[in-house]
Amino acid sequence: MKSKMGRRPASIKDIFNKLTIEDIDIKGKRVFIRADFNVPLDDNLKITDDRRIRSTLPTINYAIDEGAKIILTSHLGRPKGQPSPQFSLAPVAKRLQRLLNKEVVFAPDCIGEKAENLVSKMKSGDVLLLENLRFHPGEEKNDEEFARALSRLADVYINDAFGTAHRVHASLVGITKFLPSVAGFLLKKEIEYLKGTINNPVRPFVAILGGAKVSGKIGVLENLVGKVDKVIIGGGMAYTFIKAMGYEVGNSHVEEDMLSTAQRIRKKLQGAGIKFYLPVDSVISQDTEPGAETKIVTTLEIPKGWRALDIGPASAKLFSEAIQDAKTILWNGPMGVFEIDAFSRGTFAIAHAVADAYALTIVGGGDTDLAVHRAGVSDTISFISTGGGASLQLLEGKELPAITALTNRGKER
Repeated sequence: MKSKMGRRPASIKDIFNKLTIEDIDIKGKRVFIRADFNVPLDDNLKITDDRRIRSTLPTINYAIDEGAKIILTSHLGRPKGQPSPQFSLAPVAKRLQRLLNKEVVFAPDCIGEKAENLVSKMKSGDVLLLENLRFHPGEEKNDEEFARALSRLADVYINDAFGTAHRVHASLVGITKFLPSVAGFLLKKEIEYLKGTINNPVRPFVAILGGAKVSGKIGVLENLVGKVDKVIIGGGMAYTFIKAMGYEVGNSHVEEDMLSTAQRIRKKLQGAGIKFYLPVDSVISQDTEPGAETKIVTTLEIPKGWRALDIGPASAKLFSEAIQDAKTILWNGPMGVFEIDAFSRGTFAIAHAVADAYALTIVGGGDTDLAVHRAGVSDTISFISTGGGASLQLLEGKELPAITALTNRGKER
C-alpha cells in the first residue's frame, strides 16, 4: 500500500505572520474562540456531518490543557438577525460534549446578562458554547456595539473560523478592536497549505477546477498564471470554455456573458506554456430525474435538448493520466452533478486519482470536500480545506479581512 505524503508546502516561513494561540499565555483567562460550526442538519435537527466541529478540536483541547476558560462562538445558517429554533447551536453543544468527553454548557444567547452570568461561573478548563451569533443583526453588520458586547465576555480572542474569514462581521473583525487577537491551529494550517501551495509549489503543480461557474474561478485562474504547470477544467464551467471555442454544447450550462473572458483566460494560460485540459467526452441527459435516460458522447457532439452533467470515462482517464506525475495537486470544484448517482462517476474517478497520486494533495471548497468523503478517499488527501469562499479568495491572491484583523507577529499589544 502506498504511503501518503502529508507534508506542508515547502518554505512556509513568513507565509503566516500572525500571532497564534501558542504565542500567548491563556492560563486562567477567558478565551473567546470564534469557530465555524455551520454544520448541516437534517429535518430532525440532527447533525449529518461534524467535520467542521472536529477540525477545531485541536485548538479547543489545547486551550483546555492550558487551563483557559473556553467560550466558543459560531454562526449557523442564515437566520437573518432573528432567533430561530431551526438555527440553534444546541445540537452542536451536544456533539461537542461527546467529542470532548466533558461537559459543554450551552448559553441561550451570545451577549447580555445570561451569557455574562454563565461566563462569570466558569473555572479553568470549562467549556461554554454561546448561541448563534447571527440571531443578532449586529453580527453581519459588523456593528461596533455588538462587537464590544461580545468582547466583554473574554480576555483573549482566537479566530479558528477559516470558512468565514472572508466576511467582515462583528465576531470576525469588529471584536479585534477590543481584545488581543490571535489565530487558532486550524486557521494557521489553512493559510500554510493554501497560500504556501500557490506561492511555492513543488512541481509539477496541477490545478483541477470544476463546479458550475467560470465567473467564480476567474480570479483563481488569473492568479495561477506562472505558478501552475497544468490546468484541468471540469464541471459545468467547462462548457463555457468549450462554447467559447465555437463548439455546440446543446443545453449544457453556459455563462453567456463569460464567453469572451473564458477564451481570453484559456489563451493566456496556453500562451504561458501551461497545459490546459477540457473534457473530451460527457455524460448527457435531458433532465436530472432518477431513471432519466443518459448517453456518453464526445464533447463536440452534444445534441440540442441534451445537457452535459458529468465528464465521460475518456475524460476521467485523460485527467487521471495528466495528474500521475504531479507533485502538488490543488482541486476545487466537482466534475459534474455528483450528488446524483448517474452523474457521480467522473467526480469519484478524479477523487481516486488525486488520492492515489504521490503528491501533496489539497482539496478546497464545500462541494469538493463532500465529494472526496463520498468517494471514500478523504483519509488519503493531504489536506481538505474547511472554507469555500474563503479558500477561493485566498487562491485568488486576495487578503482575508478576518485574518488581516489579527495581531501581526512582532506587534504584540
